[in-house]
Amino acid sequence: MRAASAIPEAQAQRLAAEHYGLITAVHRLDSERDQNFRLRSLSGREYVLKIANPAEDRAVINLQTEALLHLAAADPDLPVPRIFPARNGMTELDIAFDDGSTRVVRLLSFLPGTPMHAVTGSAVLRRDLGRCAARLARGLSDFSHRGAHHKLLWDLQHATEVRPLVDAVPAERRGLIEDVLGGFEAHALPVLAQLPSQPVHNDLNPHNVVVDPETCAGVAGIIDFGDLTCTARVNDLAITAAYQVADSDDPLAPACEMIAAYHAALPLGAAELDVLFDLIATRMAMTVVISSWRAARYPANRNYILRNNAAAWARLQRMVKLSRDQARVQIQRACDVE
Repeated sequence: MRAASAIPEAQAQRLAAEHYGLITAVHRLDSERDQNFRLRSLSGREYVLKIANPAEDRAVINLQTEALLHLAAADPDLPVPRIFPARNGMTELDIAFDDGSTRVVRLLSFLPGTPMHAVTGSAVLRRDLGRCAARLARGLSDFSHRGAHHKLLWDLQHATEVRPLVDAVPAERRGLIEDVLGGFEAHALPVLAQLPSQPVHNDLNPHNVVVDPETCAGVAGIIDFGDLTCTARVNDLAITAAYQVADSDDPLAPACEMIAAYHAALPLGAAELDVLFDLIATRMAMTVVISSWRAARYPANRNYILRNNAAAWARLQRMVKLSRDQARVQIQRACDVE
């Protein structure tokens, strides 16, 4: 989805005043699809004004809104954004813009903290991430919505559909990518439909997690629900784990700390544990392929799109040096499952 024409900060400021009664200072935030603005009110309280891409499916936008409202009731202490209604009581506004588009506007709480990718990782932080990921999955377990089954390229269950995009990856990397996708098809794809399925965040990468700036030891916020979809629950954990793999001789060790904490809070079944390694590697391969393809399509936003590409490739090279059996045993032992 192409980024829409830019909305000036001054217009975002006017929208906040007109529809939410807020007099604010405004700062544009990076985003791949939407137009997001950080607002600071006269009282010092901060918000995010989200202006959706006009091409976004209306049901998918509402899916994200309703999921956040559901989480606010299901787990009030979970650090996710809260939705604020407009003056007319609506949580979503359809606003006409000067370019002829109509876009959905929402106001969310701003979650302060330091982006996880900007801090040095620790076992304490990774374990807290695992617990928060499990709480988030549990909070969404009984959530339903007509838009939850929308098809998303980033959904791991559709990993084989990135094969036509592999040519966007440098030639010397394609063989490894094809091997990983082959492993997914052989081991994970045949069982995914039988695993527990539910709506999940689907993108808990370190750019979407903020941590306590004082201690850097705990999760202070989980943001960006733009890839929310219904899929195998273990896919969400695999995505989270993919970003905790280390570029080291023991690449799975830090990810296993996070996985073990998740398992302690929301136990994984034997079949989920069996395919977790395959799913982690597949997410890394998808990150390399999809970001390379999108960067070629949208060069103006190349730096943002490729922000996770280099690290994913480095970690993937480390991961494939493990045999599938080695990885499965390491994950099972971390979870105290033999």
